[in-house]
Amino acid sequence: MALSEQFHTEDLHPIDIVEHIAEHNDWEFDRVADDQIAMAVEGQWRTYSITLAWSGYDETLRMICTFEMEPPDDRMATLNEGLNLVNDQCWTGAFSYWEAQKLMVYKYGLLLSGGNIATADQIDVMIENAVLTAERYYPAFQLMSWTDRSAREALKVAIAEAYGRA
Repeated sequence: MALSEQFHTEDLHPIDIVEHIAEHNDWEFDRVADDQIAMAVEGQWRTYSITLAWSGYDETLRMICTFEMEPPDDRMATLNEGLNLVNDQCWTGAFSYWEAQKLMVYKYGLLLSGGNIATADQIDVMIENAVLTAERYYPAFQLMSWTDRSAREALKVAIAEAYGRA
Protein backbone atom coordinates (compact mmCIF):
# COMPACT_ATOMS: atom_id res chain seq x y z
CA MET A 1 0.00 0.00 0.00
CA ALA A 2 1.32 3.43 -0.93
CA LEU A 3 1.99 5.88 1.86
CA SER A 4 -0.59 8.27 0.43
CA GLU A 5 -3.25 5.59 0.86
CA GLN A 6 -2.61 5.39 4.60
CA PHE A 7 -3.77 8.92 5.38
CA HIS A 8 -5.25 11.92 3.67
CA THR A 9 -2.70 14.67 3.09
CA GLU A 10 -4.91 17.47 1.84
CA ASP A 11 -5.39 18.95 5.33
CA LEU A 12 -1.90 18.20 6.67
CA HIS A 13 1.02 20.56 6.94
CA PRO A 14 4.02 19.23 4.90
CA ILE A 15 6.06 18.71 8.08
CA ASP A 16 3.19 16.70 9.61
CA ILE A 17 3.42 14.43 6.57
CA VAL A 18 7.18 14.06 7.08
CA GLU A 19 6.57 13.17 10.72
CA HIS A 20 4.14 10.42 9.66
CA ILE A 21 6.73 9.09 7.20
CA ALA A 22 9.43 9.08 9.91
CA GLU A 23 7.10 7.21 12.27
CA HIS A 24 6.15 4.76 9.50
CA ASN A 25 9.85 4.00 8.85
CA ASP A 26 10.85 3.94 12.53
CA TRP A 27 13.38 6.72 11.99
CA GLU A 28 14.59 8.75 14.93
CA PHE A 29 13.25 12.27 14.55
CA ASP A 30 12.86 15.55 16.36
CA ARG A 31 10.13 18.04 15.51
CA VAL A 32 12.37 21.10 15.84
CA ALA A 33 9.51 23.57 15.20
CA ASP A 34 6.07 23.63 13.60
CA ASP A 35 7.75 24.07 10.22
CA GLN A 36 10.89 21.94 10.68
CA ILE A 37 11.81 18.33 11.42
CA ALA A 38 15.18 16.61 11.76
CA MET A 39 15.72 12.87 11.49
CA ALA A 40 18.39 10.21 11.24
CA VAL A 41 18.18 7.77 8.33
CA GLU A 42 20.45 4.75 8.23
CA GLY A 43 22.27 4.10 4.97
CA GLN A 44 24.75 1.43 3.95
CA TRP A 45 27.79 3.69 4.44
CA ARG A 46 26.58 5.73 7.41
CA THR A 47 23.64 7.40 9.13
CA TYR A 48 22.50 10.56 7.37
CA SER A 49 21.01 13.58 9.11
CA ILE A 50 18.03 14.83 7.16
CA THR A 51 16.23 18.06 7.91
CA LEU A 52 13.10 19.25 6.16
CA ALA A 53 11.72 22.74 6.60
CA TRP A 54 8.63 24.38 5.19
CA SER A 55 8.85 27.99 4.00
CA GLY A 56 5.42 29.51 3.62
CA TYR A 57 7.01 32.65 2.19
CA ASP A 58 8.07 30.98 -1.05
CA GLU A 59 5.97 27.81 -0.64
CA THR A 60 8.96 25.48 -0.72
CA LEU A 61 9.66 22.30 1.21
CA ARG A 62 13.43 22.39 1.68
CA MET A 63 15.49 19.33 2.50
CA ILE A 64 19.12 18.95 3.46
CA CYS A 65 20.83 15.61 3.90
CA THR A 66 24.17 15.87 5.67
CA PHE A 67 27.05 13.72 6.79
CA GLU A 68 30.28 14.61 8.54
CA MET A 69 33.41 14.90 6.47
CA GLU A 70 36.75 16.37 7.46
CA PRO A 71 39.05 16.35 4.44
CA PRO A 72 42.59 17.64 4.93
CA ASP A 73 43.22 21.18 3.66
CA ASP A 74 45.51 19.93 0.91
CA ARG A 75 42.63 17.88 -0.60
CA MET A 76 40.03 20.67 -0.69
CA ALA A 77 40.80 21.64 -4.30
CA THR A 78 40.23 18.03 -5.40
CA LEU A 79 37.02 17.82 -3.38
CA ASN A 80 35.72 21.08 -4.85
CA GLU A 81 36.48 19.85 -8.37
CA GLY A 82 34.72 16.61 -7.51
CA LEU A 83 31.65 18.46 -6.23
CA ASN A 84 31.34 20.18 -9.61
CA LEU A 85 31.65 16.86 -11.43
CA VAL A 86 29.10 15.18 -9.14
CA ASN A 87 26.62 18.04 -9.45
CA ASP A 88 26.83 17.75 -13.24
CA GLN A 89 25.42 14.23 -12.80
CA CYS A 90 22.66 15.18 -10.33
CA TRP A 91 19.36 16.07 -11.98
CA THR A 92 17.60 16.81 -8.71
CA GLY A 93 19.39 18.45 -5.82
CA ALA A 94 23.03 19.40 -5.46
CA PHE A 95 25.94 18.82 -3.13
CA SER A 96 27.98 21.45 -1.34
CA TYR A 97 30.56 21.32 1.41
CA TRP A 98 30.04 23.42 4.53
CA GLU A 99 33.63 23.84 5.66
CA ALA A 100 32.89 25.59 8.97
CA GLN A 101 30.61 22.72 10.08
CA LYS A 102 32.68 19.99 8.36
CA LEU A 103 29.56 18.68 6.63
CA MET A 104 28.86 17.36 3.17
CA VAL A 105 25.37 18.59 2.25
CA TYR A 106 22.88 17.42 -0.34
CA LYS A 107 20.13 20.03 -0.87
CA TYR A 108 16.80 19.87 -2.61
CA GLY A 109 13.71 22.07 -2.66
CA LEU A 110 10.20 21.00 -3.60
CA LEU A 111 8.31 24.03 -4.91
CA LEU A 112 4.60 23.93 -4.03
CA SER A 113 3.48 27.35 -5.21
CA GLY A 114 -0.12 28.19 -5.87
CA GLY A 115 -1.40 26.23 -2.89
CA ASN A 116 -0.20 22.86 -4.17
CA ILE A 117 0.09 20.10 -1.59
CA ALA A 118 2.90 17.59 -1.33
CA THR A 119 1.83 13.98 -1.12
CA ALA A 120 3.35 11.48 1.26
CA ASP A 121 4.67 9.54 -1.72
CA GLN A 122 6.40 12.64 -3.14
CA ILE A 123 8.07 13.41 0.18
CA ASP A 124 9.04 9.78 0.75
CA VAL A 125 10.67 9.62 -2.69
CA MET A 126 12.42 12.93 -2.02
CA ILE A 127 13.99 11.52 1.16
CA GLU A 128 14.79 8.18 -0.48
CA ASN A 129 16.50 9.92 -3.41
CA ALA A 130 18.59 12.03 -1.03
CA VAL A 131 19.87 8.96 0.80
CA LEU A 132 20.47 7.02 -2.43
CA THR A 133 22.36 9.95 -3.95
CA ALA A 134 24.49 10.40 -0.82
CA GLU A 135 25.18 6.65 -0.78
CA ARG A 136 26.11 6.68 -4.46
CA TYR A 137 28.75 9.40 -4.11
CA TYR A 138 30.00 8.78 -0.57
CA PRO A 139 32.84 6.44 -1.66
CA ALA A 140 33.99 8.92 -4.30
CA PHE A 141 34.03 11.78 -1.79
CA GLN A 142 36.10 9.62 0.55
CA LEU A 143 38.63 8.84 -2.19
CA MET A 144 38.84 12.51 -3.16
CA SER A 145 39.51 13.42 0.46
CA TRP A 146 41.82 10.69 1.68
CA THR A 147 43.81 9.40 -1.29
CA ASP A 148 45.97 10.92 -3.97
CA ARG A 149 43.41 10.14 -6.68
CA SER A 150 42.08 12.89 -8.90
CA ALA A 151 38.42 13.85 -8.70
CA ARG A 152 37.73 12.14 -12.05
CA GLU A 153 39.42 8.92 -10.92
CA ALA A 154 37.56 8.93 -7.61
CA LEU A 155 34.25 9.51 -9.33
CA LYS A 156 34.64 6.22 -11.23
CA VAL A 157 33.76 4.36 -8.03
CA ALA A 158 30.35 6.04 -7.80
CA ILE A 159 27.69 3.40 -8.11
CA ALA A 160 26.14 3.68 -11.55
CA GLU A 161 22.50 4.58 -11.76
CA ALA A 162 20.47 1.69 -13.15
CA TYR A 163 17.80 2.17 -15.79
CA GLY A 164 15.15 -0.32 -16.76
CA ARG A 165 14.64 -3.81 -15.38
CA ALA A 166 16.60 -7.01 -15.49
